[in-house]
Amino acid sequence: MSEITKKIESIEKTARQAAASAADEKTLESVRVKYLGRKGDLTTLLRGLGSIDPEERPEVGKLANRVKREIDKALEQRKNELLGELSGVETGGEFEDVTLPGKQRWQSASHPLTMMFEEIVEIFFSMGFSVERGPEIEGEYYNFTALNFPPDHPALDMQATFFMGEGLVLRTHTSPVQIRTFLRDKPPLRVIAPGRCYRSDSIDASHFPVFHQVEGFFVDDDVTFADLKATLVEFSRKMFGGDVRARFRPSYFPFTEPSAEMDIGCLFCKGKGCRVCKGTGWLEILGSGMIDPAVFEAVDYDAEKYTGFAFGMGVERIAMLKYGINDIRLFYENDVKFLDQFV
Repeated sequence: MSEITKKIESIEKTARQAAASAADEKTLESVRVKYLGRKGDLTTLLRGLGSIDPEERPEVGKLANRVKREIDKALEQRKNELLGELSGVETGGEFEDVTLPGKQRWQSASHPLTMMFEEIVEIFFSMGFSVERGPEIEGEYYNFTALNFPPDHPALDMQATFFMGEGLVLRTHTSPVQIRTFLRDKPPLRVIAPGRCYRSDSIDASHFPVFHQVEGFFVDDDVTFADLKATLVEFSRKMFGGDVRARFRPSYFPFTEPSAEMDIGCLFCKGKGCRVCKGTGWLEILGSGMIDPAVFEAVDYDAEKYTGFAFGMGVERIAMLKYGINDIRLFYENDVKFLDQFV
């Protein structure tokens, strides 16, 4: 046995012993560096292979490669043993299994209401509507008076609206944007107004004091109820699918006449009747109507020349139907398990 062969086998023996006795991963890493690092014992010895007898060189090279594999194996084995010994070790008063996968970074994503806002806006934008926004603290004139609310309307009651004093309220709908746009611009106008609204509602599965709405209106020389129906039916098909059914029911709103609620066929039972639609086969999604001439008079529009329609929908309502959510409070509780479904 040559001198270099003896040295290689000696390195293997001492390296395996050092690996087996390493008390922690830091010590184990120092063993690896000592024997297999760029300046390690085995690496340094192998650099001198060029000086040995050419006939002996293949056997020495084969031995060196085997020893390197054996040292690597010994290091890996001891590393696994150390991890096993640390598994369940007490850290800071709690037991932690250090063999578990590491914690992942949070992945950011849009809130489901933000995604719904974007989808609604995109649909109406594709139909030629522009977007306008207004203040959330609004004047009573814009929020009620100009929209033809009589002074004794229930919406003006303190139990329904957050009054701020000095003629200001937290807006109860985004319809004030309609008045602000009318006062600034002249027809033709085709606009949607998305935003946050406030009402003094008790919190339950379908009510929350803070909610979101998209108001829309179209004013021109010859706008009819047929235009209203065509626009909203097209919206419902793009939002819920091309086969969705729609119907309009007479209703009342101070700022539209005639007025109508829009329903779509129940998405859950396909019109057969279920708990969600209360056996009717229909789900209400928005309110709409032709803009009342009194609103045009308040903004100095010629009601004999212009006609228009308006509609308003709750974003939470649309999202609950779209995603099959049965409780509005889930949008505001910041429950990661709920929000993770939309990542």
